[in-house]
Amino acid sequence: MNMIMAKSANAIKAYQLVSILQKRFVDKLNFLSSTLGENKNFEKVVWFRDNGIHGGGNRFEARDNVLFNTASVNVSQVHYDEDETKSLQSATAISTIIHPKNPNVPSIHIHISLTCLRDGSSYWRVMADLNPSLQNDEDKEVFNNSLKELSNETYEEGIKQGDKYFFIPALNKHRGVCHFYLENYKTQNESDDFLFAQNFGEGIIDTYINIIENAFKTRTKFSVQDIKKQLDYHTLYLFQVLTLDRGTTSGLLVHNQNDIGIMGSLPSFVNKSLLKSWIQKVEKPQDELVNALVEAIKDDGMINASIKEKLASRVREHYKNHPQALKYQASGNTIPNTVNNHKN
Repeated sequence: MNMIMAKSANAIKAYQLVSILQKRFVDKLNFLSSTLGENKNFEKVVWFRDNGIHGGGNRFEARDNVLFNTASVNVSQVHYDEDETKSLQSATAISTIIHPKNPNVPSIHIHISLTCLRDGSSYWRVMADLNPSLQNDEDKEVFNNSLKELSNETYEEGIKQGDKYFFIPALNKHRGVCHFYLENYKTQNESDDFLFAQNFGEGIIDTYINIIENAFKTRTKFSVQDIKKQLDYHTLYLFQVLTLDRGTTSGLLVHNQNDIGIMGSLPSFVNKSLLKSWIQKVEKPQDELVNALVEAIKDDGMINASIKEKLASRVREHYKNHPQALKYQASGNTIPNTVNNHKN
């Protein structure tokens, strides 16, 4: 079975770009594994949308249990070249989350995507956020300085939207310590936009690799309390992703053919009791969603493949029963029309 690629020039170019970024990141992570970990390369997993007719994607998953809690570097392209009833022509993305095992080493989330509509218009979505379990001011400064250098005149807007998007109202705190988010980004020059996406992706990948390589080498000692803080932070991460993250929810509502991949951002364990305590903190009907998530997780808090499938199903079922609850999803200054773009 092969994946049929999108036909438009911009979609082809975007797929080449995100594939290059994926290889760059995976190669660097594999090198860290060979020098600091178990010397186990990330493993490729392929999925298809409608048996490949409408695209699909691949992800590289971590197999080094010394360095990584969970880690996934995903590339996808979904398209409807032959279906003129849909407003979406193609959506091409790299989306990655790395959760290191050492609580002293921060997690990273990066998302860069190009959406091409049938009317010929297109726009980028560019995100990067640093997510430490144990805050380190030096890491934050390095990451923020990199964002400034890479984003140029978009820095203030990206930080403003990022701080808004990754805020968790129910807990009155952010997910992560440094957030950058551009939604519906485009200029009058498509070539410049492609170059911006490429330079931003390459730069933020390299910055993160430098941060964690230093952390792996120098922050080797941690306490039981540090591990507890990491578990609690991973619980907050899951809570934000499954109750607020618009990209995750949209992906689950559009189709059910890549649930494991979409859930690839989740850590391998959470604190179920802590998650349960947050049911009373969210507005109705979101309390039903959090309760459903809690019930899907076993008492040991493990988030394995079968649990990820259950969680995906719970999220999908909740918003089908309560479509009005989508208003509680996070957003920047504009709300992407992702789900409707896939409809006839």
